[in-house]
Amino acid sequence: LIVGVLLWIAAHLFKRVLPGQREALGKAGKIAVALLILVSVGLMIVGYRASDDVALYALPFWVWYLNNAMMLCAIVLMDVGRVNGVIRTRLRHPMLLGVVVWSAAHLLVNGDLASLILFGGLGSWALLEIAVINRAEGPWRAPAVGSLVSDGKVVVVACFLFALIAGIHHWLGYSVVAFL
Repeated sequence: LIVGVLLWIAAHLFKRVLPGQREALGKAGKIAVALLILVSVGLMIVGYRASDDVALYALPFWVWYLNNAMMLCAIVLMDVGRVNGVIRTRLRHPMLLGVVVWSAAHLLVNGDLASLILFGGLGSWALLEIAVINRAEGPWRAPAVGSLVSDGKVVVVACFLFALIAGIHHWLGYSVVAFL
């Protein structure tokens, strides 16, 4: 699990931290990074599922509802940067912020060591990636303001995706509501 998270972080930061070396590899570098990311995801899945249940904390049941609201926001953030809406003009890194919200939401309802490593690690990666990008690119110039209709479409799609993801979680045995 730890190796998977670290491999994910290294593969994603390679382009930002060593841009010259990454550029010199050309198309082969893109393929190598993609393969490293796939391997890291596999290691994270296998490691998380094989981890012993080492409980660290438990939060009250109402946190599940906060988790669900945060997850819906995370899904919106993951997609809002690709449309010409209003939200993307307010946030420099909506997708990475979506990862941070996603990881924090999962940490609210999963108080075990494996979850802390997985979700805490990926949330930390997203924050580190934001800092590295901001340093490399300097000040941000917001794009022109788009329409709220575009943002609304993202919210509708996010609601559908949330229901789908919740259904998959339930099917896998991970309840998404406090009373199931």
